[in-house]
Amino acid sequence: MRVEREARPGGPIVTGFAGGGFRIEEQVFHALLLTPRRFAEWAPPPIAELTPDALGDLLALDPAPEFLLLGSGATLARPPAQFTAALEARGIGVEAMDSRAAARTWGVLRGEGRWIAAALYPFA
Repeated sequence: MRVEREARPGGPIVTGFAGGGFRIEEQVFHALLLTPRRFAEWAPPPIAELTPDALGDLLALDPAPEFLLLGSGATLARPPAQFTAALEARGIGVEAMDSRAAARTWGVLRGEGRWIAAALYPFA
């Protein structure tokens, strides 16, 4: 019997944590924005002040992402209700968890081919 690995969907995957940041390829980022097509370093506001505008063009995917995976830092912190309501009004859910869990979840969900976006706050 021959076992073959399925090809993983394209796009960036967090491969580890180093120096208080997220490793993608050979680079480490303190805070990170991810789509299935690209990744970018991010300078996030305090989570209590998070607005959709703070995400730049992260949510401008076509089609729109199923949901935003929000890594809130070292521990779980909920984003402002107005932030969540604004994204839900656009048909985009918000799933918040600590940033390390969010980075791991990103890899699992992208491995399943899910069309999502992520915003990861620093965890250190």
